[in-house]
Amino acid sequence: MKLEEMKVIVTGGAKGMGAYFVERLVEAGARVAAGDVSEEGLAKLPDAVHRRRLDVTDSKDCRRFVAWAHDVMDGLDGLVNNAGIIRDGLLVRKDRNTGAIQTMSDEQWQAVLDVNLSGATYMVREFAALLAGRAPPGPAAIVNMSSVARHGNRGQSNYVATKAALAANTVTWAREFARFGIRVGAIAPGMIETPMTEGMNQKARDALVAMVPVGRIGRPEDIWLAVKFIFECDYFNGRCLDVDGGLVM
Repeated sequence: MKLEEMKVIVTGGAKGMGAYFVERLVEAGARVAAGDVSEEGLAKLPDAVHRRRLDVTDSKDCRRFVAWAHDVMDGLDGLVNNAGIIRDGLLVRKDRNTGAIQTMSDEQWQAVLDVNLSGATYMVREFAALLAGRAPPGPAAIVNMSSVARHGNRGQSNYVATKAALAANTVTWAREFARFGIRVGAIAPGMIETPMTEGMNQKARDALVAMVPVGRIGRPEDIWLAVKFIFECDYFNGRCLDVDGGLVM
C-alpha cells in the first residue's frame, strides 16, 4: 500500500510514539484519525488530523470510534494499535526492612491487561469487522505494538503477558483475516526514548542502555520505519519485527 493513499487509525495518538506516528503519517500524505483518553494531548496534534477521545478499555467506545473514523475519512485501511500503559512491580516480593510479603495488586494486573491486550483486541475486532463486508476485499493492514519484553522480564508480569499475547495473536489474526484482504504485523520495540522511559529510574535506565549492542537508546524514528515497512510491504504478514538494537532481556 502507498502511505499517501492510506486512511489510518492510531490509538494512543496523543503523545509519545503514537503522536510521532501520527505526525509522520500526515507528512507522508495519509489521512489519520487519532484516539486517546487525553483530549489535551489530542488538541496538540497537527490540524490535518481527525481526533476524538477514545477509551480502548470500553469495547463500545472502540466500535463507535472505528465507525466514526471510517465515516470522517470516507474509508479505512490501516490501524496502528499503539495505546499502552505500564504498572510495573514484582509479582511477589519480600520487604527488605520488615520481611513482609507483598504482591502485585489485582488493580496493577488488570489495568495493564485492560489497555494493552483487551483494548488492542477490541480495536482489531471492530476494524476487521467493519472491513470484512467489503466486496471485493481491498488491501488493509494492522500494526500491533508488542515489545522486546514479550520474552519475559523481571518486574513486568502484567506487561509481558499482554505483549506476548499480542505477538501471538498477530499470527492468529493474520490467518483469520487473510480472506478479508487484511494483513497483520507486529513490532517489538526495545528501549525507546519516550515519556514512559524518561520517567525511569536513572540507574536502571543506564543499565539497560548498556545492554544494547548498538550503544544507544532507540528513537521513535526507528520504530516509525518499521510501521512504514509493514504498511508498504504487501508481502509482510503474520510476523513480529524486533526493533531493539540487539537487546536481549
